[in-house]
Amino acid sequence: MINDFIYDIPVRVYFGRDQLKNLGAELKKHGTRVLMTYGGGSIKRMGLYDRVVKEIKAAGLELFELSGIEPNPRIGSVREGARMCKQHNIDVLLAVGGGSTIDATKFIAAGACSDLDPWDFLDYSKQAPIEKALPIVTILTLAATGSEMDSGGVISNPETKDKNGRLAPALLPKASFLDPTNTFTVSPYQTACGAADMMSHIIEVYFNMNQDLYMLDCFMEGLMKTIIKYAPVAMKEPENYEARANLMWTSSWAINGFVDGGKQLAWSCHPMEHELSAIYDITHGLGLAILTPRWMKYCLDETTVSKYVQFGVNVFGIDASLEPMQIANLAIEKLSDFLFNTLGLKSTLPEVGIDETHFAVMARKSVGGGTLHGFKPLQQADVEQIFKMCMQ
Repeated sequence: MINDFIYDIPVRVYFGRDQLKNLGAELKKHGTRVLMTYGGGSIKRMGLYDRVVKEIKAAGLELFELSGIEPNPRIGSVREGARMCKQHNIDVLLAVGGGSTIDATKFIAAGACSDLDPWDFLDYSKQAPIEKALPIVTILTLAATGSEMDSGGVISNPETKDKNGRLAPALLPKASFLDPTNTFTVSPYQTACGAADMMSHIIEVYFNMNQDLYMLDCFMEGLMKTIIKYAPVAMKEPENYEARANLMWTSSWAINGFVDGGKQLAWSCHPMEHELSAIYDITHGLGLAILTPRWMKYCLDETTVSKYVQFGVNVFGIDASLEPMQIANLAIEKLSDFLFNTLGLKSTLPEVGIDETHFAVMARKSVGGGTLHGFKPLQQADVEQIFKMCMQ
């Protein structure tokens, strides 16, 4: 059955080398007082900071700054940003960075329009409504999370050891500037983690036993083949514009809602990984890389094998005449080889300093204390077993 759905993605995208010339005019649509958010010093080292400031000043806008937004962004940064917005009567937020900066900026935008603590938006026991947010413009510097073109974000709370996500239409950026040259300085490691993150976004939707739109499966297969082709190129040739451009645009389309097409299953690997990085603060894409092949192995049986066959044949070119289970296992091996050998990511939890101490707690929180209704329904014991499979 093909489900009904509504698709609406009103994000203006400026893609290419010379689009920053439009930044001032785009910001000016939303006001005159700009809060620019960013992480460490990379945007200054690469010269992007100076170019952005020049465009803002040329447009006659007043600039305020919040730096130091962390990877796996913290609620403390969100609170500080919301406070600054209220103090300085900010009109528009400009996020310059990767997914962490953009995610934090989304909840800063919501917090600026509310008297609530921003964590109330993310606390699963409260789920305070997000009815309004300041307008957001983004300048992307890392192809990975797709936050530049979706309505969601994920924030960590070190005090409670939680890492929670939230979607809300008000959080959609008004515009995003996607210049592949701004990713030329991304390290091979972060390029690999970004590729793993993108692959996971697609796999979480693709692995679905419901009858869905054939064209969307073909589209997702094309996205995955693009990542497999261009991520190794970008790692070896960081200034290869073709590779960086393909990865950047794939990042956006992997998670902007287009591929969902009415699919209703919950994601599985992301809730599990959020628990890993909430406690151990590992890179999100790395955690997903470690988890995804084990989750696929755990979910493989006679009722699900056909999807693995489609994946293996269409994405990795495995011989369709082989036995279904053989194709399925080869497909998992091919994905593992790409993640751990081609991309060079660590393949086990002990390699990133994680033992079994918190498995029970993390598994319980992953499934919300009940059942995670994903590709294959998972309960706490199932998730614990998947975590254990990642130990070797």
